[in-house]
Amino acid sequence: MDTSASFLIGPIIALGGVGVLVLILRWAYSNGNSVVARRARPSTEDDYGLLVPVASPTTYIEGEVLRRTLEDANIRAILAETLNGPRVMVWPDDADLAAKVLKPGR
Repeated sequence: MDTSASFLIGPIIALGGVGVLVLILRWAYSNGNSVVARRARPSTEDDYGLLVPVASPTTYIEGEVLRRTLEDANIRAILAETLNGPRVMVWPDDADLAAKVLKPGR
């Protein structure tokens, strides 16, 4: 192999590798096409459709404990981060039962 050609192959391979990395990073960080989920934005309680709030915990951890308590009682529940703080929300049909389950001293 000619020695002048070997000096060209190394930089060409390096530039090709950098080009591939640039394409991958542009794809990963482009708007709307990322494979990484975006962080949820807090909104009002009314933005959750039919779900109704049944508890207003003071911290996210307390809300997760309440949500798991409801799920242990076979009640579907979510913990939503609203503008007024975390809220435990359930379907309207389950609201009365959820209130009874979460009632202190039951």
